[in-house]
Amino acid sequence: MGPSHDHGASTAAGAERRRLTLVLGITVMVLAAEIIGGVLAHSLVLIADAGHMAADAAGIGLSLLAVWFAGRPTSETRTFGYQRAEILAAVVNAVLLFGVGAFILIEAARRLARPETSTPSLMVAFGVIALAGNAASLALLRRGQTESLNVRGAFLEVLSDLLGAAAVLVAAAVIAGTGFERADALASILIGALILPRTVKLLRDAVDVLLEATPKHVDLNEVRDHIRETPGVLDVHDLHAWTITSGVSVLSAHVVAVDEVLADGGGARVLDRLAECLAGHFDVEHCTFQLEPASHRDHEHAAHP
Repeated sequence: MGPSHDHGASTAAGAERRRLTLVLGITVMVLAAEIIGGVLAHSLVLIADAGHMAADAAGIGLSLLAVWFAGRPTSETRTFGYQRAEILAAVVNAVLLFGVGAFILIEAARRLARPETSTPSLMVAFGVIALAGNAASLALLRRGQTESLNVRGAFLEVLSDLLGAAAVLVAAAVIAGTGFERADALASILIGALILPRTVKLLRDAVDVLLEATPKHVDLNEVRDHIRETPGVLDVHDLHAWTITSGVSVLSAHVVAVDEVLADGGGARVLDRLAECLAGHFDVEHCTFQLEPASHRDHEHAAHP
């Protein structure tokens, strides 16, 4: 076995939990304000931007969920704790957000055919609220996004929200200045087009984790080469790598070692070298290795092709 690894350890984003929580609160409040504004102003682009913010709120919520589940204790029946629950939540969110994006595009197409009269002054008022909220969120995440990939993802999501709020203001300006009511629907299509690709990516990434696909940052051919280059190692087989939840990658392998190394008690040194190599080069800290003497190799290959 490789070195023990505490799956309940806090992640890098844990230090930013308070800021992420504040950003989630701001995002939800702006989301609610935009829905109200969209109804009052008869503006689809405000509702579309609220849907865009719902997508980002889901992403930030998943970041917080990952931090919370990472701190839950393991048990005899759940040896990895509840960390996979984050992935199940991601699947549910992706399905809901896909519905939101589809609704926005369908409604925008309807309004292109039959434009509705919007109230530009209300659109500007609620657009400014969204712009201010997103700017505050960016300020909160600015420091943490350089230290945590999780927080970096939230930062980029809020940045896209800022662009959505700008689209609301541009649509309002066009309607106020030219009377071109279809600007509301066109801006909505732009925002809907931002939601759907990200939703598909979220669903694809979550399904990859559930299917225990090899993590994107792990090249199994390189891992195999690194293991074979370890002093005392002859070969490796039954090599598997998968993801438990965001940021938690695991790996297992059967490693064929020189008989003399194992006979001299060198197995522990081989394990230490393997674990250090994989943690340093591939960001895989939890590794399980089964060391096998070369004399046992033929039997293992027969049982595990």
